Formats: sequence, C-alpha cells, structure tokens
Amino acid sequence: MSVEVIQGTNQKHAASAELIKIIRNQSDLSGQLFIGFPIIGTPEGPHAIDALLVSKDKGITIFDLIEGNDKGNLRDFERRQDDSANKLDSKLRLHPNLLNRRNLLVEIHALSFAPGISDLSEYAGDDYRIANSETLTDELKSLDDWTPSKPNIYEETLSVLENVSTIRENRVKREIEREDSRGAKLKRLEDSIATLDNLQGKAVIETVDGVQRIRGLAGSGKTIVLALKAAYLHAQHPDWRIAVTFNTRSLKGLFQSLIHRFSLEQGNEPDWEKLRIIHAWGAAGGIEREGIYHEFCRVNNVEYSDYQAARRTFSRNKEFSGVCARALNQISESRQVYDAILVDEAQDLPQEFLRLCYGLLKAPHRLVYAYDELQSLTGETLPPPEEIFGSGSDGTPNVQLNKTDANGPRNDIILEKCYRNSRPVLVTAHALGFGVYRDPQAQSGTGLIQMFDYPQLWEEIGYEIKQGDLREGSSVTLHRPEHSSPKFLEEHSEDDDLVQFIVFDSKNEQAEWLIKAIKENIDNDELRHDDIIVINPDPITTRREVGLLRSLLMDMGINSHIAGVHTDPNVFFEQESVTFTGIFRAKGNEAGMVYVINAQDCHGTTLNLANKRNQLFTAITRSKAWVRVLGVGDDMRELKKEYTRLKSRNFELNFDYPTAEQREQLRIVHRDMNREGIARLDRRQESMFDLIQDIKSGNVHVEDLDSDLVSTLKDLLNKDS
Repeated sequence: MSVEVIQGTNQKHAASAELIKIIRNQSDLSGQLFIGFPIIGTPEGPHAIDALLVSKDKGITIFDLIEGNDKGNLRDFERRQDDSANKLDSKLRLHPNLLNRRNLLVEIHALSFAPGISDLSEYAGDDYRIANSETLTDELKSLDDWTPSKPNIYEETLSVLENVSTIRENRVKREIEREDSRGAKLKRLEDSIATLDNLQGKAVIETVDGVQRIRGLAGSGKTIVLALKAAYLHAQHPDWRIAVTFNTRSLKGLFQSLIHRFSLEQGNEPDWEKLRIIHAWGAAGGIEREGIYHEFCRVNNVEYSDYQAARRTFSRNKEFSGVCARALNQISESRQVYDAILVDEAQDLPQEFLRLCYGLLKAPHRLVYAYDELQSLTGETLPPPEEIFGSGSDGTPNVQLNKTDANGPRNDIILEKCYRNSRPVLVTAHALGFGVYRDPQAQSGTGLIQMFDYPQLWEEIGYEIKQGDLREGSSVTLHRPEHSSPKFLEEHSEDDDLVQFIVFDSKNEQAEWLIKAIKENIDNDELRHDDIIVINPDPITTRREVGLLRSLLMDMGINSHIAGVHTDPNVFFEQESVTFTGIFRAKGNEAGMVYVINAQDCHGTTLNLANKRNQLFTAITRSKAWVRVLGVGDDMRELKKEYTRLKSRNFELNFDYPTAEQREQLRIVHRDMNREGIARLDRRQESMFDLIQDIKSGNVHVEDLDSDLVSTLKDLLNKDS
C-alpha cells in the first residue's frame, strides 16, 4: 500500500513538505495526496485547499496547513475546516454518481496540521482534529474507516476532483437531426473527451521550481494542459507575472478561451495584466502585438529586428534563432520580469528562444515547455535541456531533468495517450512521416526517411512491441494498444472511412472532387463549416493553390477563408466559413474532417524530404475523426502505395531499426536545403550532366580532364560505396 503524491503549489512550503514526508511513511494507507489542489469556485471567488488526501481506506481528508511556531496562527482553524469541508461537499454533490439519494457516498474529514507547534493539547477536541508531526500518524489512524457502498466510487471520486468539465466546449451548439450522421458521430466523440484523464490532470497540477518539459503526440492534450496549468498557477499565485507563449498566432484565441473557462470554474475572472498570452516574436504597438522576444529587447535595451530585417541578415529558417542569439549576446545578464513562462509548440522554436525565456525568469526559473518532435516544421529537433540551457562556471548543467527529488514533482512528463487521432489516423501519420513502408532506396538501402535516435521513445509515446526488439540493427513490429489509443476514437466509422488516400490525374479533378465532398459534408453530413479544414502542405504556394477551390465553393454558395490572410492573424476558424490554410497556421488546430490537398508534394527522393514528411504528418494529425489525403500523379500513387501496405498490416509498423551510422546517412540524404542551396545544386548537376554527355559523345575525353580532379572525384564517389 502506498500514497501517490501530486505536488502542486501553495504558499505553505514547509508544512507541505512535512506532510508529504509523513504521509509517504503511512504503510497502511493507499490513495493520492494532492498539494495545492483542488481550487473550488465559489460566489466569493476561488477557494484553494492546502492539501487533500483521497484514500481507499479513509475517504477524503482535507488538510488545513499551518506554518510556523506561533500559536496565533491556529486562530480560527475550526472555521477554516468547516469552510473547506462545506465547499468541497457542495462541489461533490453536483455529481449524481457520488450520491445515494441525498447522501454523499464518500466520507469527508478535516484536519489541521501544524508541524511547527509542539504542544497542541489545549486544542484537542472531538469535533475538530489538529495534529503536529508527532501526532499526525495517530490522528490519521483514528479517522473512521471508509467502506465504499458501491464499486469504483474511489476512482469516480478521483475523476471528479481531477477533471475539468468544460474544457472542450463547442464553439457553437451542434444541431443534430440524424443519429447516424457525421455531425452526430463528431458530437459523441467530443462529449467522450470533454474531461482530462488522470495523467493530464497530474501534469496540470504538478509544479516544479525550475524547468519542466512536457512531451506528447499530436492530440495528447499538451496545449490544453499548458492552458490549464497557467490558469492554475494564476489562481494560486495571483501576484505572479505569468506568460503563455507559442509560435502559431492562431493559438492565442484558443488559449484565451481555455484559460477563461477554467478560471470561471475556479470562481474568478483572469487578470490579463498578470497572466499574459503573447506571441513568441512580437513587435512594437501595444499589448496586442507584444511578444517575448520583443519584450526581452525592450526591457534590456538591446537591438530588436522584425522578420523582414532578420530575413536580410540571417539565412533561411535561421531568422528567429539569429535575432534571439544576437539579443542574448548583447547582454551579460537579463532583467528578470516573469515568475513563470509556459511555451507551447517548442519544437518550432529555436533553442535560443528558450534560453531567452529562461533569462527573463526570476529564480527559480519556472519554465514549462511542451513539444512533439514529430511536428517540427523546420527540419530540426530540440536538443536535450543540458545543451539548451548551458552550464555554470563549474561545468554543471544549469538544467538537468529527472535529477530532482524522487519524492518531488516530475520535471519531465510524457503524455502517451492520444485523444484527437484514432489509431488508424495516428499510425498512418507516423508510417508516412517516417517512410516505414516506402520502397527501399538504392542510396540508403532503406525506405526510411528519419528515425528517433532513442529507440525507447516509441514506447514512451504509446507504442508496444508486438514482435522483435526495439534496438539498433534489429527488426521490430510496433502497435498501439487500447490504453494509448482508445477504441471509441475509431469505432464510430470503418477504417476505409476514417482514412482515405485519393489519386487524381490533374489538379482540376482534385478540385472538382473536393468541392463536391465539402458540399456533401455541409448539406447532408450535418458538419458545420468550422468542422472542416483544407490544408495545403506547402505554405508558400497556399494562396495560389486554393484560389480555384475557393472560387468553386463560392459558386456553390459556400463561404471560405484563408486563415491569417482573410482573418486576423490570431483567428483560425470563422463561423459559416470553411478554413483553408498552409501547414504553419494549421498547427495547434483541429477539425472533424481534414482534407490534405497536393500531397504529392510530400513525396520525393532526397532533399527536404524529412521536412516535407513532417508537414504531411502534421496535416494528417489535425483530424479528430476523418482525413482525406488528396494528390495528383505518380508521386501521389507512391504515397497511396505506402498507405495501402500499412492498412494491409492492420496499422502496425514493421521496420528494421537503423543504426547510428544509418541514421546519420538518412539525415544527410534527406537534409533540409534552402532555395539558394537547391539552385546551386541544380547548376552543379546540370554541369555534370553536360560533362557526361560530352564524354559519351566523344566531344571530351577523360584524358582531357585534370587527373587530380578525376582521381579526387573517384575517391569521393567510392567513399561510402
């Protein structure tokens, strides 16, 4: 028997630490101890409970924590116990599954804990319990035993306490006439995932004095966890200055909505002066345009650059890392203006930006960053925190994850369960993203395009080994079990309806098929306009590629918009309008029906292929229910062939895990290259082609060429053969 501790935050650190130590030593107790949780909404505002034990043996015990050795701090402890018990009782009575007629099915006890006061004899009584470090164990044992009157009441009690009931509330009420329509299926899905699971709830509550990393697949709830974590910290510490930041501007509205709803559940409106939702880059022009990088430059009086200026100074895809590095190099120590910063989409932000955030934080540098390496759209992944945040003068890393007290809150959290994507959708995204069933290539000997350097990461993100070994050089078959990919996400539709790859002979055929499908969704499937996203993977060509599609939809009386072009940059969806988008603005958003157009652009042989496949992965994983991958020509036929192989294997991944040398070769073969590099390579290849043709025709003889150059070229070509 043991008690699991979920360590949130409160203002009573010493008493909390002593309570945790004693509770952990109670071998005859089992359950969960929450520190700084729950926060109960009341007409007077949020009511924070210092600590709460939910035990299979004793029911619920509320702890009123008392700091220091001054007996004056004991004043009104009876009133505080009554107040907390009454408020918690009222909260639990809102849930019929915890009631038998008018009786609450779980026992509620209250106990004041004053570890710094040695003599409590004058306060002892039958009605109100009070204890110090010496007497707490006896007081806990004296609590009435709890025998649940129906099965699973302990689990249901935990669920009520940990879950948030309105986090995925629909933007618009969904009107359903047919129970078998797509709209009806989508409503049932949304209702089923309207609350947090146990691991997500813990990730919201657990608070680290330092850096905390949250990793998870697309759809695992990282954005929701960050939003609720920000609201939780704001409720517990209203004087703290907190920032929530991100790369995709359209996430701002989502964060505001989630934080506002959670704050209302806790009984208060958020103070947006203290809790700021701001973009990563930012610009001058007031609070609405502010960003973390701009604020860093402003408060430290260093040079600021907007994107256009950065583009002139730094190479492609290095603009933001360049300006952040320059700002950091211009000062010896940053002004510290935040108590906590939470970063979403960290995989799309440079490590220099995370160091910049770290510099803006007051000790103990409460930085929470969430990311999914597979959603990187820059072709780069984040290095380990020891590398990101550097080392002190003695060589010790400033940040080391999993090095905290084993009894303390976790600083490295992995959310393995995926709630957005069904198993077929998610595994399809992984198979295509990694090239698992791509034809082997002569240059590399494998169809794989990229692979984790750390094999066990597959298990950490929710896969299980069905056959083989998950180690370098070995063959392995992986599948997703029900505990990480819940069955209800796929049971609403057949596999052939969940995922479709469709090949067209021309873009006009693709356009005609797509607009008919969208019209069917709106007219007959009971899907709303904002249930539909059309994604063009290449952000550069999106405006041009969707022009014909939008014109044809308009002819049918269906409104549409390009996110961030026809809307405010912070707005993604609009009512009564279908959303078209490039891949960058699609990130962080989701819809029931996702159409990926021009997917043939994500096929190829070498340059930029890993980045293109990451774009395809990200596009597919925007889907909450159904995804249609559309494309033109032979390249699209090759993509469909990969999907067909996956489907024939019941959505399991089978591949030979590449060695470190092979992975490095994949990185070289499929590396990202900017436009200038591609143009230079094309010129070199044209010159080589002309030379080969001249040699074949006899216009040039090998003997005419410089012998040293010929010898060097032979050595280079034979080097890896």
